[in-house]
Amino acid sequence: MKLLAKFNLIFIVVFGVGWVVAGYLANRFLQENARAQVEQQAQLMMETASSMRSYTTKQVKPLLQREQIRSNVFLPQTVPAYAATTSFDYLRKTYPDYTYKEATLNPTNLRDRAEDWEADIVNNFRNHHDQKMLIGDRETPTGRSLFLARPISADPPCLECHSTAARAPRAMIRLYGSTNGFGWKPNEIIGAQIVSVPMSLPVSIANKAFYTVLIYIGVLSLLTLIIFDFAVVMIVIRPVQKLSATADKVSKGDLDVPEIPVRGKDEIADLTASFNRMYLSLVKALRLLEE
Repeated sequence: MKLLAKFNLIFIVVFGVGWVVAGYLANRFLQENARAQVEQQAQLMMETASSMRSYTTKQVKPLLQREQIRSNVFLPQTVPAYAATTSFDYLRKTYPDYTYKEATLNPTNLRDRAEDWEADIVNNFRNHHDQKMLIGDRETPTGRSLFLARPISADPPCLECHSTAARAPRAMIRLYGSTNGFGWKPNEIIGAQIVSVPMSLPVSIANKAFYTVLIYIGVLSLLTLIIFDFAVVMIVIRPVQKLSATADKVSKGDLDVPEIPVRGKDEIADLTASFNRMYLSLVKALRLLEE
């Protein structure tokens, strides 16, 4: 095998290992970055929902309560959960894969009843009272989705309507009935705020960036190999070929071969100088023998 081929083989092996390691690290970084972006979106949505709840409780509810008392009707717009959920329903018209739900095990509005996977989240909070947030992902019909959940507890204001049907406003009973949404206990975990954000787009962007990085690394490595080969040919291969050609002529009895010029101070130059000294010594010895 030629010397250049050996150098190329070593380079390709080293590059191959480095390419695999770099690809693994790049893919891991990009995927983690994509997930971090999705988590940031989910937290932003959750904080937005909490802000809507606070706004409804502090500003909207006091205004509408007077209307409820005057008209003897129940206005769901005074309920923070209703306000947050309804607001996000408008958002879903533009972004249908983004969801927000206040999933409840025993809700007044059956729209808020927890599905199986949501009930598992609520029960997890019920079994771990010190847990304030849960982040995970699941498969949906449109692809993988990340969810972020926070527990909902039955605070004292909630018990005004949800402790027993007898204590609930009559207008609310007329609207929702007396079967669901009662029996809540003080500070009991009754549900969870759950935000779901699709991961398909960030992951797709991460995958595209990953393949682009691999292509760039491949092109850069090819250019490096070409430059490396040129340097090896000029610095190593050609001087060695000259040494080999000169040694071949001397071995065939040609003693009129000129010395090889020594250029530089590297190992090739040292080898050339040593060869020249050996060649001169051999010529002198042969001529002495001839005399």
